[in-house]
Amino acid sequence: MSPAGRRRAIRVSQTFFEMLDLQFGPDRGPNGEPSATDFLVIDLPEIVDAFALGFDELPEVIEGLRSARVYIGAGALVSGVAVYGVEVADGVVELIGVEIDP
Repeated sequence: MSPAGRRRAIRVSQTFFEMLDLQFGPDRGPNGEPSATDFLVIDLPEIVDAFALGFDELPEVIEGLRSARVYIGAGALVSGVAVYGVEVADGVVELIGVEIDP
């Protein structure tokens, strides 16, 4: 849990959205494949909570770089996902990247 049980503020960068759009289409696929919006609504809230409540417990992106963390897990829509976040100067965690294994 974050220091003193506080919930960190989270921002999602434009780069994150661009990466997400490259991996999902804007609409569901012909066989019901999820869209980017589906991922944002269904899987992203749990990931945001992981960053907001447990940033310091997430693995470092690069060992020793304490301000950059990665969430690795599965979601309701995807079999694997890695989301990258960086703590910026104002204490906010900015989600900067996403890699999806459908």
